[in-house]
Amino acid sequence: MASSALAKPQMRGLLAKHLQFHVVGALIVSLSVATFYKLAVAEPRKKAYADFYRNYDAMKDFEEMRKAGIFQSTK
Repeated sequence: MASSALAKPQMRGLLAKHLQFHVVGALIVSLSVATFYKLAVAEPRKKAYADFYRNYDAMKDFEEMRKAGIFQSTK
């Protein structure tokens, strides 16, 4: 009598149901990680490069390195 009280397990469509749940979850997690990376890493990095090259003088930097003796072929 106790065995008739148990519900039958779902067998048809079980894999599809679980895959649908996990694919949606994976999509949400991947989009949130990508958004976090863009806002926390990529945008500040772009801003730092833009700020650096806004006032960068390559010739001044070259002259400082030459005077420091980094280059052996230039005097």
